[in-house]
Amino acid sequence: MGRLLNVVNQLHRRTSRAYLERMADAKVHCSDVARRFDRDYWDGDRRYGYGGYKYDGRWSVVAQELVKTYSLPANARILDAGCGRGFLLHEFQRLLPNCTVAGFDVSDYGLETAKDEVRPFLFKHDARDPFPHAGQSFDLVISINALHNLPPQDVAKALAEMQRVARNQYLVVESFRTTEELFNLQCWALTCETFFRPESWTWLFDLAGYTGDYEFIYFEPPATSPA
Repeated sequence: MGRLLNVVNQLHRRTSRAYLERMADAKVHCSDVARRFDRDYWDGDRRYGYGGYKYDGRWSVVAQELVKTYSLPANARILDAGCGRGFLLHEFQRLLPNCTVAGFDVSDYGLETAKDEVRPFLFKHDARDPFPHAGQSFDLVISINALHNLPPQDVAKALAEMQRVARNQYLVVESFRTTEELFNLQCWALTCETFFRPESWTWLFDLAGYTGDYEFIYFEPPATSPA
């Protein structure tokens, strides 16, 4: 098994979340809408997903950290499984102008509205299916906040494919350590299928033969002000 990293959490913790309000806001309906991964999910009301946020360069720090962590060369080949609109791949392009990037997602709308600079390198594909790439084709394959949207048996398939196509692997999934974090995750998550503790995730990694690196994001209780 690979290393437990701490790269994406610096972004995750920036966002404040009203967990109870989310759960009380027609949660089943909102989840059904979000799982279509269409315009409502990306550019609709926040209750359905991202809420149409304008990209502000926030993923640059993540790209910088991953380039450093994996000592990526100037001509690195990088694949993003569940790339969304390709923001992170775009940041790799900026840092490594001679790199080759590729990314796939299940969302037609997400791909159609991706960053102009990276859109030609994105394609539609489902992570539960074999990746259309030869073994060891990439220096790094990443998957950020995507695989937990699959049921465990399909997560295992995607993990095995990540292991197969790249020399280095890094993924981020949602998890929980306490009952309160589980409750918050269940309140907030719209598309998550696999709700696992860290030890269950690492069990699944071993089962799938995944030896890459990983990171967990948690839905911690809101910070309270001193009395």
